[in-house]
Amino acid sequence: MNLLKKYKHTWIIPVYGIFYLTAFQYLEQRDVRPHIIHMKIDDYIPFCEYFIVPYLLWFAYIAVTVLYFSLFNDSKREFYQLIFTLGVGMTLFLVISYIYPNGQDLRPKLTGDSIFIELVRHLYRIDTPTNILPSIHVFNSVACCTAVFKNAKARKHPVLLGGTLLLTILIIMATVFLKQHTLVDVVAAFALNVFCYQMFYKEHPARQKQPAFVK
Repeated sequence: MNLLKKYKHTWIIPVYGIFYLTAFQYLEQRDVRPHIIHMKIDDYIPFCEYFIVPYLLWFAYIAVTVLYFSLFNDSKREFYQLIFTLGVGMTLFLVISYIYPNGQDLRPKLTGDSIFIELVRHLYRIDTPTNILPSIHVFNSVACCTAVFKNAKARKHPVLLGGTLLLTILIIMATVFLKQHTLVDVVAAFALNVFCYQMFYKEHPARQKQPAFVK
């Protein structure tokens, strides 16, 4: 009971997770014609199968970051800043995908049988080239990177900060070098991060006069 009371704030994670996965699955399966997003500059970005490594590391990166702020970080405020950022961004992604069905046509014909190519083939099989705007890989990575850099404990460990920033950059690069996203998706993800940062991180004069909503 003490554990349940101590971590009661984490209930929002599985509840939202179920909602998000259900909604995303619906979007992936509905029968609509997507608008193809394609910029000329996308054609000049080469395909590189080795970026499958940071692309897949994204899952562990997001899970570990959320786990840390949920269970091991003392500040509930920082927990809610991260969770609300992820929740608002991912919900807006669902809304955008519903209102504006979208996709891309960048995926190359894969040749070869290396482990990296096989992993990309598997990725292409399980993930359709639709509902890509903005890139959730990019959005969530930047959101987690922001949370880590804002954390007082993490700022005491420059190696951790450097590793977090490097992994975030590699994941962002992976989305375009694996032909999973266009540059439009990346830019849109950054814009969405700026919007959420203004909502949950930036201190406004009116807010500073009031007690913090969560300590």
